Amino acid sequence: MNEIKIIVQMLKQLLKDMEIVSSQGSGYYTCVPFLKRYNKLLEEGQRILSQSGITSVIRTFEPLQESDPKDPSDKSKVLLSIRVETSQLITLLEMVSTEDKK
Repeated sequence: MNEIKIIVQMLKQLLKDMEIVSSQGSGYYTCVPFLKRYNKLLEEGQRILSQSGITSVIRTFEPLQESDPKDPSDKSKVLLSIRVETSQLITLLEMVSTEDKK
């Protein structure tokens, strides 16, 4: 199976996991596992795309700071940033995967 497709599926699952955890209780969860997983998947995506010579757009992504705010509104902001970056990374990887098929 294509590594890009695997990363895309893992990123989609990350979004689902975040939704489940955040719906279970405001402020009682930690953001760190999501940040760590996103950063690891981003790193792998960057590695794969750089090996393919596709580096311009992937350079617009940066690892997210692994922090665990205590305030529920700050936690929501962290999760929102993970969601936005994850969705954008999924889009990029799916586009690359589609182009590779042609």
